[in-house]
Amino acid sequence: MGRVISYNDGMQRCAFCGKGEREVNRLVAGAGVAICDECVALCVEIIADEQAKDAKLEVMKLPRPAQIHAVLDEYVIGQEAAKRTLSVAVYNHFKRIEIEKARRTRQKGDDGDAMLTPAARRIADPDNDVDVAKSNILMLGPTGVGKTYLAQTLAKAMRVPFVIVDATTLTEAGYVGDDVETVLQRLIQAADGDVSRASHGIIYIDEIDKIARKSGENTSVTRDVSGEGVQQALLKIIEGTVANVPVEGARKHREAESVQIDTRDILFICGGAFVGLDEIVADRLGRRTSGFGASWRARGVDRAALLAQVCADDLEDFGLLPEFIGRLPVVTALDELDADDLKAILTKPANALTRQYRKLFAVDGVTLTFTDDAIDRIARIALERGTGARGLRSIIERTLEDAMYDVPGDDAVSEVIVDAEAVDGARGPRIVADGRRTALRLERTSA
Repeated sequence: MGRVISYNDGMQRCAFCGKGEREVNRLVAGAGVAICDECVALCVEIIADEQAKDAKLEVMKLPRPAQIHAVLDEYVIGQEAAKRTLSVAVYNHFKRIEIEKARRTRQKGDDGDAMLTPAARRIADPDNDVDVAKSNILMLGPTGVGKTYLAQTLAKAMRVPFVIVDATTLTEAGYVGDDVETVLQRLIQAADGDVSRASHGIIYIDEIDKIARKSGENTSVTRDVSGEGVQQALLKIIEGTVANVPVEGARKHREAESVQIDTRDILFICGGAFVGLDEIVADRLGRRTSGFGASWRARGVDRAALLAQVCADDLEDFGLLPEFIGRLPVVTALDELDADDLKAILTKPANALTRQYRKLFAVDGVTLTFTDDAIDRIARIALERGTGARGLRSIIERTLEDAMYDVPGDDAVSEVIVDAEAVDGARGPRIVADGRRTALRLERTSA
C-alpha cells in the first residue's frame, strides 16, 4: 500500500495562530519559536491601545489646579492671585505634555487611522491636528515676595527636576561666561543625568529684568552681549528646540561629550523685580486719562496694582524684545508683603522659619520659644529694611547667634526664650536652666 507524503513536514508555523509560512506574508523565526506578520500587527495594535489608555490615565492623575493651589498654600503665604495663575498654567502645561504623548502613541499604533484620508481623519477627530502651544510664565514683583520660592514649590508639587539659574551670569554665545546651554546642562544634572526626565522639568530664570536692553531703543553700536544678545539666545530653547548640551564643561570645549534634549516640554518660569516698570505702566495709563496722569500717585495707586495692569508694550518699553515677550504669555504680578504676611511666614507654613530653628535646638534637647512680640518685631524690622521675606532669616540668625554658640555646650539649659528686646539686640535671649547656673554670656532665668 502506498505511503501518503505530506509536503508540510518541517514547515515552521506561527506559535500564536498556527498558520504555516506559506499562509502568511512573513514569518519571523526565533530560537524554537516563530511569529507571523499578522500576529505582530495585532500585538502592535493591542500595545498601542494600552499605551493610549495609560496616557489618558496619566492626564487624569495630574494634580488639578485646586490641588496645586492647596500645596502652594501649605508653603507660601499670601499671593493668592499669583498662586491661582500659576496653578492653572502649570496644570495646562503638563496636561499638554500628556495630550501630545497620547497623540504620538495613537499615530504610531492605530492602523485604522492610517488607512483614512486626511479629510476623513479631520471628520473623525476635528482637533487631532491641533498643536497646543507652551505657556511659559513671567513673574513680576519686588525682592523678597516669594518668586523663587513659588517656583521651587511648584516643582515639588509636580515632582519634576527643577533648577534655578541667574540671568545675569549668561552671555551671548561666543563670549566669555555661561551660555544658554549651561541652563539645560544644570537641569540634566538635577535629573541625575536622565535626559528624558529632564525634558519634563522646570527651569526658573531669576533676574530676567537684568538682561533688558539698556534703554527702550537699541542706541548702542556695540553688541549687548549680556542683554539683548542673551534674550536672542534664549528665544529658541524657551520656545522649544532640540539642543546639543555638553555633559560636562562648556560648549567651547569641542572634545566634550554632548547629549540632545528637546526643550518643547520644559516649563520656563522667569522672574524679576522690574524696577521702574510701574512708572512705565503709570505713564501709559495716564496718557489715556485725558490729563489726569499725575493723579495716579495722588490717588495712592500702589506698585502692585500698576504691575497687575502690565501689557506687552510696557515690557517692550522696559527693554525686553517683542519676540521674547511673546514666548512668556502668562504674566503674573506678586504683591508686596505687609507686616501680617511676614508674621505668618514666620509661623504658619509647613517649613516656617521658627519651626526650622526649633528643630535645630531640639537636637540639643533644648526648647526654643519665640514670644508674640518677638515675632512682631522681626517682621517690623524686615519691613523697615525693605528686604521682604528674604531678610527674616538674617534677623533670626543675628538674634540667636550667641545662643547657638553657647547652648550646645551646656547640658543644664532646657529652654531659650526670644523676646522683642533680644531681637532689638538690647540683650541676649533668656536662658532657662534646670537648677544650676553656668558661665554663659547670656542672661538667664532660673527654671
